[in-house]
Amino acid sequence: MSDAGGARFEPDRLDDQSYLAEGDPSGMLRSVASAAAQVRTAYRAAVEAGVARMVANGRPRAIVVAGMGGAGISGDVLDAVCGNGTPLPIITVRGYRLPGWVGAADLVMVVSRSGNSEETLALAAEAVRRGSPTLGVGAADSPLAALVARGGGTFVPVSSGANQPRAALWELLVPLVVAASEMNLVKAGEDVFEAVATRLEDISHRCRPSSESFINPGKTLAMELAGSIPLVWGTSPIAAVAAHRLACQLNENAKYPAIWGEIPEVHHNQVATLDGPLAGRDIFADPFADEPDEPGGPGGPAARLRLVLLRDVEEHPQVAKRRVVSVRLAEDRGVPVSEVLAEGGHPLERLATLVGLGDYASVYLALGYGIDPTAVSAIAELKARISQ
Repeated sequence: MSDAGGARFEPDRLDDQSYLAEGDPSGMLRSVASAAAQVRTAYRAAVEAGVARMVANGRPRAIVVAGMGGAGISGDVLDAVCGNGTPLPIITVRGYRLPGWVGAADLVMVVSRSGNSEETLALAAEAVRRGSPTLGVGAADSPLAALVARGGGTFVPVSSGANQPRAALWELLVPLVVAASEMNLVKAGEDVFEAVATRLEDISHRCRPSSESFINPGKTLAMELAGSIPLVWGTSPIAAVAAHRLACQLNENAKYPAIWGEIPEVHHNQVATLDGPLAGRDIFADPFADEPDEPGGPGGPAARLRLVLLRDVEEHPQVAKRRVVSVRLAEDRGVPVSEVLAEGGHPLERLATLVGLGDYASVYLALGYGIDPTAVSAIAELKARISQ
């Protein structure tokens, strides 16, 4: 089977322990496995930083989360975890400018693991100029920490480990949820964070490198994704955030394209691709066999659609009906389907089960293609060019 750039997915690599160690020199698998520890450490850091004191004066008019990439996802998670009953808007800003209405009555949560993201620093500086109370999360002794201190805000330092920002979701997210809990926007005490950490530990055990592919859900999902263009659909706001996260992790870790969305919105656009040139396949074909060199030949294009459904245990009845129909539509057109069901009672637990598995799958997909999951040379080159 072929991939852009000539890389081939080799499923046997995933059970070769020496290869997994050599192919992951910066330890992305170890970083993914640190998720449970991140939850516990970040909870303690948020408490010690005085997040509760910061919000003691009551709720703001709105919460604005400023961040990019993996940090920006934390704002989407916060909104989904707080749910539809939240008595104030929670929005995420990814860019250089805050909305014009943001002011002293609004809480701005500024998130950047490095504390040096260009866009996030611009947003933090603007929040300080407007007199907005700020909660910062990022590296200690960073430009972001200095900006938040200048504005009289509260700053939660993240651990000094070597995790890539995209592998540090939990240490960036937990302080935001702690703040929301103190404002009674969501019930999330220490017991909830411990339950989340336990879920993530269980996923790490099941997806550990030494666990063979036929019983390892992370490796299994990676093999299903290989050679496909994934349509990743979530069945609730929580599952949609996990879908967004999975698509981004596939992009960065595996350098792999993916499309994400939420039911029912995807039924007004993305579902039409099931009738397109990348739908359909020979159900008897070897999924790891080479495709013909010429697109449109006897075997068709090298990459085919795969529907990946991230399911929540709490779905709107109409969404549940649409999910079932989605599977039938895909299968009727020869599009394979993968389904992942969230587990747990608290929305943060359910998110953890979806995100944890997706993070592992993205790294195993990279390694199956012989790609270093940590390196992001295109991103580094882009930053270098725009800084000139």
